[in-house]
Amino acid sequence: MVYTPETTTLFNTRTGNTIPNTLEAVKRLSADEQLGLLWVLYENMGRAITPAAPGAARLQFAQGLIEQVKAMPDNEQLQFMRDLVNQTNTPQTRAYGLLSKNTKLAFWYQLAELMRAGEVIPVPRDYKLSEAGISAFGQIAALEFNQQITVLRQIVVDMGYDPFA
Repeated sequence: MVYTPETTTLFNTRTGNTIPNTLEAVKRLSADEQLGLLWVLYENMGRAITPAAPGAARLQFAQGLIEQVKAMPDNEQLQFMRDLVNQTNTPQTRAYGLLSKNTKLAFWYQLAELMRAGEVIPVPRDYKLSEAGISAFGQIAALEFNQQITVLRQIVVDMGYDPFA
């Protein structure tokens, strides 16, 4: 399903707490809901993410991890994504945790492209965001483009396990 600002509750972008409030709404979602939200965001703004992710040129730093994910069975791919959201300490989430902010954004873009191509476990065709997910999407959709990218980048930066944190 394609979500638009018209199908969601709009958020007042004039307050100074817009981005932190939006990020907090996303963090309140379960791991699966956050993954679903990332998919819906990709579906709605995916083509705009690449030029906004200067780290895309450095995606070669994440290529080994991407290849590991592609080689996993579907259930392990999904568990890896859940582990990223939950910041579980695994070799793969530590590798992700060491990537730069923009490379993490580019990594998720590449992962979504692989999902679309069927090389990584796809989101079920009949997937629908929960009410809380729709609300978080509405908050993001109501932001200006640069704020949307900031929120998206922060969502993926907070994922994984940073062994040096």
